[in-house]
Amino acid sequence: MTKAAPPSGTHGHDDSELAEFGYRPELKRTLGNFHTFAAGISYISILTGTFQLFYFGYGSGGPAYWWSWPMVFVGQFAVALCFAELAARHPVAGSVYNWSKRIGNPHLGWLAGWMMLVASIVSIAAVALAYQLTLPQISSAFQFIGDGTGTYDVATNAVVLAAVLILFTTLVNAFGVKLMARINTAGVFIELVASVVLIVMLAVHITRGPQVVLETNGTGAGHGSGYLGAFLVASLASAYVMYGFDTAASLGEESLNPSRNAPRAILRAIIASFVLGGLVLLLALMSVSSLKGDKLSTDGLQYVVLDVLGPTAGKGMLWCVLIAVTVCALAVHTAAIRLAFAMARDNNLPASSVLARVSPRFRTPVVPAVVIGVLALAILVVNIRQPQIFTVVTSIGIIMIYLAYLGVTAPMLVARLRGRWTPAGEGRFSLGRWGLVVNVVAVVWGAGMTVNLIWPRAAVYNASAPYHWYLRWGAVLFVAVIAGGGFAYYWFVQRHRTGVLAEHRLETPVPAPTSD
Repeated sequence: MTKAAPPSGTHGHDDSELAEFGYRPELKRTLGNFHTFAAGISYISILTGTFQLFYFGYGSGGPAYWWSWPMVFVGQFAVALCFAELAARHPVAGSVYNWSKRIGNPHLGWLAGWMMLVASIVSIAAVALAYQLTLPQISSAFQFIGDGTGTYDVATNAVVLAAVLILFTTLVNAFGVKLMARINTAGVFIELVASVVLIVMLAVHITRGPQVVLETNGTGAGHGSGYLGAFLVASLASAYVMYGFDTAASLGEESLNPSRNAPRAILRAIIASFVLGGLVLLLALMSVSSLKGDKLSTDGLQYVVLDVLGPTAGKGMLWCVLIAVTVCALAVHTAAIRLAFAMARDNNLPASSVLARVSPRFRTPVVPAVVIGVLALAILVVNIRQPQIFTVVTSIGIIMIYLAYLGVTAPMLVARLRGRWTPAGEGRFSLGRWGLVVNVVAVVWGAGMTVNLIWPRAAVYNASAPYHWYLRWGAVLFVAVIAGGGFAYYWFVQRHRTGVLAEHRLETPVPAPTSD
């Protein structure tokens, strides 16, 4: 009896990487070079990240917090270089999960995938909350709950606005990757143009020199380690922006020539974000009318734009920020779906056969789109009356992402030290002799920043009343429960079932007997 051979066609070479994992091609390859770049840069989203947490960075570290931007870039660029090398070798869905499984072991792969999946769901909620930071600044009509002065008005209204965005991303992702790619590409184009226009307009209105980034506003006074303590807290604002570049590789099974395009997309996305985002932040500090008062640490960049550009042009720019937030949430949701699909295909999630089912009409996993959307909404509902909802949710999301990334860079470093790492073939991206140095930097950076982010600081996790120990230790408790509880479930239940599901398994032809 002869088993069915894998489908042949124009994408045979693109599908060869899937064969190494034992998967048969199911997702439709329609994404070109710019689509994969757009996926990576929309996840990072220059305008979403800079506008969402500028208020926190400035309030915690003053203008000098700007230096956390190049610091985070150096560390995350090392991670991106490692990921680019992996993308050239293994451009498959659920990149972090499959990479960790491939270069580490199935247990580490599951844990990295699980952490990334939870982090992605939390990140959808975190990104969606950015609607609240922008829409009411455009018009008070978008403040549906109260007038914004009540204790819970802002947090509750943020959940209402975020729920609308999550419903949108769920529907778009359920209708297939082609629709998602069109919306995402258009949104990224608008975001890039808007970023350049904003840089030019801010530059025209500068009122002080670049030495402004040396001012601390006395923010180090309340820290035992002086300004270093304030700076480490403020660095959360920059750490929130530069991640998610692996999305370009996670769409590898839906991309054309992914082993070449994905590495380029990863590196271009993080470099473009660093340059444009860094200029936006610097010129905002140089052009705002005054560095005094509390508006910069409460309303953030939205206040700067309205202050410098005036109400008409300023609100026009804020609409562009809203578009950026929308496509960012869409990209995060898309990446989470591919990760859930990849893990379910290996029978590594509950109800895997349902989660891994690809719609014959839309050629995309529909059920994960809905489940992930519902879970993101649940996170918002749990935090609906949490005044610190913005920093708490975003902080936890970042920590989980950094841990998941460590689940890739750490085993990759071990593989290099043991001589087991084999880069992609000639003509594809490789770090060559710099691989070990870059990999060490990526691991040290990831571990150090994870500790910094998870540290139970009141300024991050319980900055205002009511004060409770479990709020201050909330990130540590959440990560411990998710990692410990999740892995316990895997170890005692799921690992005994793991293995590529029959309907997703690549079936190779059995060699015909030869006659002498």
